[in-house]
Amino acid sequence: MHSVVPPASTDFDRRMSIAFLNWAHALDHFVMLIFPTVVIGLEIVYARPYSELIVLATASFVAFGVCSLPAGWLADHWSRRNMMALFYFGCGASLVGAAFAPNLAMLALALFVLGVFAAIYHPVGMAMLIEASKARGRTLAFNGVCGNLGAALAAGITAALASILGWRGAFLVPAGLCIVTGAAYLWLVADDGRHVAGRKSAPEVALPRTLAIVMVVLFIIVALAAGITFNTMSVSLPKIVDERLGKDVPLVMVGGLATAVFMCGALAQLAVGRLVEWIAPHVVFAIVAVLAFVGVLWAAYATGVALMLALALTMAAIYGQVTVNDMVIARYTADRWRGRIYAVRYFLIFVSSGAAVAAIAFLHSRGGFPLVLGATAVIALIFSVATAAVAVLVSGVERSREHAAQAAE
Repeated sequence: MHSVVPPASTDFDRRMSIAFLNWAHALDHFVMLIFPTVVIGLEIVYARPYSELIVLATASFVAFGVCSLPAGWLADHWSRRNMMALFYFGCGASLVGAAFAPNLAMLALALFVLGVFAAIYHPVGMAMLIEASKARGRTLAFNGVCGNLGAALAAGITAALASILGWRGAFLVPAGLCIVTGAAYLWLVADDGRHVAGRKSAPEVALPRTLAIVMVVLFIIVALAAGITFNTMSVSLPKIVDERLGKDVPLVMVGGLATAVFMCGALAQLAVGRLVEWIAPHVVFAIVAVLAFVGVLWAAYATGVALMLALALTMAAIYGQVTVNDMVIARYTADRWRGRIYAVRYFLIFVSSGAAVAAIAFLHSRGGFPLVLGATAVIALIFSVATAAVAVLVSGVERSREHAAQAAE
């Protein structure tokens, strides 16, 4: 289908592309977090325990990570815009499959397919966003907020839809949104295939070979630890609220409170977008990683109102680090390779989500959420230490670059 706007050189086309990418980020996190809320109601429908039902999402989250690798490769070699079209239509179709799944096995299969298509966004969408926005902090922060809002609203909206239309309706309504958006995207956003050959092959800041290898190792540790922390907290949040508030609350209230906690992440991302204009991104990165550890550790021992505050701090730090992490990677990675670099990063982050779901089921059945959160705090500590190491190494590179620039003057 032909675009009705000029090629992607106009300001209008750039803004239109960014708008669709922001909306896609919201949808991506929304659709992946429908099931963690729906599962609370399925406990009654299928008379199965939470620890048994939540495992159905394992393959979905594994696919969410694994399939980011081919998605990033295809986008860099074919068309990032067309890959995003596949994202919209694929997510919509798989949600329809989940809505009409006749049994738990077919539901698990539909969730797996959802993970395959949802995996497209992060490696492809982030590369497109950075290319269009020139890696501006506020643009990346707002995009992060959109993803956070998708995650935040997933609990509340899914709970409301399930209460009104049943659990199948909670899948069907967002399916329609995805398909309609996909059609609009093809109509309004021009293909970018001709831009592939013209992408830059040099990063903004080049790293010495040895340091680059060390940074890759550290970012692998950061991605895995951050992924486990991020996904454990995101997936288990509705159930943590349901179990540990100290009183019985209806599903709609659980969804609403979970949404409020996720909203704290949105505020944090806006703050991070401003902070990186005054403080070096790698420094902000290290600070929010430490706050994530503090929040998870606090949540492991808190109940009632204190629990909500601990969860709010945790989600603020978790989502804040996503935005600044993307900025750090963009600074040291060439545009030509960005799709593949982000693919590897999100592969590690989201493939660990499968392990996170399995760990939630395993640990919850043996020690409840105190054990789940205690184990997550250990992972968050590893994340904060690795992030601090990245910040120290990057600071050295930036100081050397500044000295070289001053000497040249």
